[in-house]
Amino acid sequence: MAVKLNALISDSYIDISQYRDQHFRGYRYEQEKLLKQSHTLYVGNLSFYTTEEQVHEMFSKSGDVKRIIIGLDKVKKTACGFCFVEYYTRADAEHAMRFVNGTRLDDRIIRTDWDAGFKEGRQYGRGKSGGQVTFLLDRR
Repeated sequence: MAVKLNALISDSYIDISQYRDQHFRGYRYEQEKLLKQSHTLYVGNLSFYTTEEQVHEMFSKSGDVKRIIIGLDKVKKTACGFCFVEYYTRADAEHAMRFVNGTRLDDRIIRTDWDAGFKEGRQYGRGKSGGQVTFLLDRR
């Protein structure tokens, strides 16, 4: 009797979040389609001192990393707390979403989210001084 090991096959249960890149050029359904097929993760809450090598060491445990793009301050060109991690396959990116999201790197709890795909220019933070911007919801 042959037994199929479903655990080894990607089941795509990693849902896309409600967050959407407001600078995406295109329709929302196009963005959602790209997110569902993406091999790229947005990684937030990084220390400004976290290196590309540290990110690679952590994320390569989930699969073969194609490239890492560290987020930079527009003005100073220094790290500003986020990066993009691109994998060769969706399955490897899903493993990172399952196992790396919420873990500690450089004494910070990092978060991962799907990204529709890195395009040149997105590595720069969007704050006034080029840093990362965090939006808080008013819960009154």
